Amino acid sequence: MNIQPLLQALDIQEEAARALADDLRAQIDDLQIRLREAETHLEHLAITRKTVTSLADRIPASPPQLPEHPDYARILTVLNQATGPLRAKDVCQALGHELLPRNVEGTRAKLKRLVKLGVLTEADTGSFARKQ
Repeated sequence: MNIQPLLQALDIQEEAARALADDLRAQIDDLQIRLREAETHLEHLAITRKTVTSLADRIPASPPQLPEHPDYARILTVLNQATGPLRAKDVCQALGHELLPRNVEGTRAKLKRLVKLGVLTEADTGSFARKQ
């Protein structure tokens, strides 16, 4: 029996397996480089986050953007002049609106919106004041 063809077939398979192994090693090397780059980037992001958070308390807070309706600025003026918390009815009256339920409720809704924006506080239920 001639084993030469069998040895040639083994040589071909061995060469193919060696080429595949070399290719996979090259891919592993490339992936290791990319992994190191990604890990370095993650470290830099963590440092940046730590720096930003440590500086966050030093940045002055910008005042919240008020809605465009002119009553909001007028409401703040009324509350700035007040000596204590005011109810929606009091603010409505100070703005010169008739004390109709729709006007009082509209003013109450604006006051609640200013509470949500962090400009006012609701000391007691329905009692509003400027945030200190």
